[in-house]
Amino acid sequence: MSVISSLIAPLFVPANRPERFAKAATSGADAVILDLEDAVPVDAKEAARDNLRAVTLDVPVIVRINAVDTPWHEGDCAALKGMPIAAIMLPKAERVEDIARLSELMPVVALVETARGMAEVRTLAQSGLAARLAFGSVDYAADVGCDHRRDVLYAARAELVFASRLGTLPPPMDGVTTDIAVPGVAYDDARAARSLGFGGKLLIHPTQVKPVLDAFRPSADEIDWAQRVISSGDGAVKVDGVMVDEPVRIRARSILMRTTARPN
Repeated sequence: MSVISSLIAPLFVPANRPERFAKAATSGADAVILDLEDAVPVDAKEAARDNLRAVTLDVPVIVRINAVDTPWHEGDCAALKGMPIAAIMLPKAERVEDIARLSELMPVVALVETARGMAEVRTLAQSGLAARLAFGSVDYAADVGCDHRRDVLYAARAELVFASRLGTLPPPMDGVTTDIAVPGVAYDDARAARSLGFGGKLLIHPTQVKPVLDAFRPSADEIDWAQRVISSGDGAVKVDGVMVDEPVRIRARSILMRTTARPN
């Protein structure tokens, strides 16, 4: 399993704030996303790019570059050549050719956050070029003119999960929770994303790390149920008054795999 495919709780950090890099790396997040895009003011773009050259962290580093149609995109790509980072995150991912060009440098996380990107997401996922999909839910809501609410965006989220499965990609990463005052909101959002088939969630504050990891970690009751299902034998049998067959055992095995894969 590659580093990118196993990420659960990567944390965004503005690349123009180098004093925050080490803190992010010790927050418990399983990767740090150094952001050259939305979190960085226009007059700080060059300085943010320069800060990448001195980065030495003990967790995987992803760099979110500026979108293809911006004046900073080509400079970002040039700056990343030869850098020991885990992946590039491409915002406003819409075209296979853009991912193809970046994948020559390193693995690409395709951030889907526009109506056009959503329309093309199955093609992107099945291209064999993206390492993983992620949902840019805030930008997507702005692009299509809908509310940034969990219930409103269920269909879009389901489409990312479906596309990832079609492309035999790892489960996608969900978008950010903008409420950083109440950690429980991130937990609830992460549980909802997990229930849809997501495998992780993008974070914007260190206080969100533990709640999100907890949300994606199977509960004691789920582990107990999965163990009893696996030990029930073959064929169709009854467990807790419910018929169990091979598709249910596949789900049980998936729960037990997440138990061993998730960090404590």
